[in-house]
Amino acid sequence: MQISLSPANLQSWTGSVLVVCLLEGDLETCLDQLEARCGGALSPSIKHQNFKSKAGDVASFQLLNGNPDKLVLVGLGERQNLKLDDLRQAASHAARASIGNEGTLGILFPWEALDCGAAARAIAEGVRLSLYKDQRFRSSPEPRSKPSKLELIGLPESANDQLKMVQPTCAGVELARELVAAPPNSLTPLALADTAAQLAKDHGLELSLLGKAECAERGMGAYLAVAQGSDLEPKFIHLTYRPTGPVKHRLALVGKGLTFDSGGYNLKVGAAQIDKMKFDMGGSAAVIGAARSIAELRPQGVEVHIIVAACENMVNGSAVHPGDIVKASNGTTIEINNTDAEGRLTLADALVYACELKPDAIVDLATLTGACIIALGEEIAGFWTGDDPLAEGLSHAANSAGEGLWRMPLHSAYRDGLKSQLADLKNTGPRPGGSITAALFLKEFVEASIPWAHIDIAGTVWSDKGKGINPAGATGYGVRTLVNWICSHT
Repeated sequence: MQISLSPANLQSWTGSVLVVCLLEGDLETCLDQLEARCGGALSPSIKHQNFKSKAGDVASFQLLNGNPDKLVLVGLGERQNLKLDDLRQAASHAARASIGNEGTLGILFPWEALDCGAAARAIAEGVRLSLYKDQRFRSSPEPRSKPSKLELIGLPESANDQLKMVQPTCAGVELARELVAAPPNSLTPLALADTAAQLAKDHGLELSLLGKAECAERGMGAYLAVAQGSDLEPKFIHLTYRPTGPVKHRLALVGKGLTFDSGGYNLKVGAAQIDKMKFDMGGSAAVIGAARSIAELRPQGVEVHIIVAACENMVNGSAVHPGDIVKASNGTTIEINNTDAEGRLTLADALVYACELKPDAIVDLATLTGACIIALGEEIAGFWTGDDPLAEGLSHAANSAGEGLWRMPLHSAYRDGLKSQLADLKNTGPRPGGSITAALFLKEFVEASIPWAHIDIAGTVWSDKGKGINPAGATGYGVRTLVNWICSHT
């Protein structure tokens, strides 16, 4: 989609679909202008559709004069309560109302109520991501007309700086959505590695791939234990973005990469929804999607390492047993008391690898615990860190992106729940506080001197019904937060 600013106003703009976003109380003041623009009385239809400019109100009018073909009114609610995420939601309504129309979609909104650049970016991202539809696996894709251009009406030229972020960022989100949505017979560890290789080739990234033998040489016993029950070889992926100028900050992103998780001998049953366990590589999708965005944005002064220990967790005669003891690459021995707590085992060796790069900070993303879903639901991810500046940076990045993120306690006393009678620690603790003990487990594999944060995206990676700018299915959660966080280091 081509996205640009338009110097036109309500009366002079031309295109296929005109969307006017209105704050409460503004409808009365601009009704005459709207009727003059559309060549007819709108009041009866507005009343019939019960449009009052409240947040979420939408009224749509098919026009006979053909310029535009359709007028859409979207309510924003009260001015004093207006937030960037309200604009994203309004953009999603606008985008869906435009489906079936080709040509240009124009959006007029009260940009002076918020920072104009941030508002323009929120609207543009909201439109593009709301129009996304994955039809790769349909034998006959549904015909679907939609606008090819988006024009934001009446904004100052200064908003263009933020608009430059939109296309690369959305491309990363869409890649993450496609990776998460792909079935496990399509997105294997090798296919994920091939995606990384193509990304490196197309966008000038460096790529290092480690196979089973190389991982064994590095002593990655925790990661390889998870992979040993699958017929498919594990692939350890390391992508690197390097700026053209001097490096001021070195960051590492680690994503959980279970392309399918059966639960192993602790097989997922009942409410575990084993058919959806293709999304257990949502963390890897987020970091690879962020790599796609960063590779196009080319931020200066920051070097970014993207690390994924990709594999399947399957059941066969070679699979890890409950009760097995394995050794991670930092020498820590782990009693596996639950083979369905496999993601933290793969992350353990990936975090050790990341620490060896001596980054200034590490952030890992993982669909790690059902406990996090119980605590925060499906719209907010939890994150754990002992570093306040890192927490502040991630919170600000997520808030700007409109992705829910909530700091959780990293309560050290809960570490006792991971004690093993035989090994250095167990891979799971007691059920209460399960997401906290999972974070404490990961902390064991991060050098104390390196700022680190763990983000549990188990609830946010997938949406059964879809909401706002997220379609039903894969959401691409995390990409926009990571992009914002990385670019804040330039």
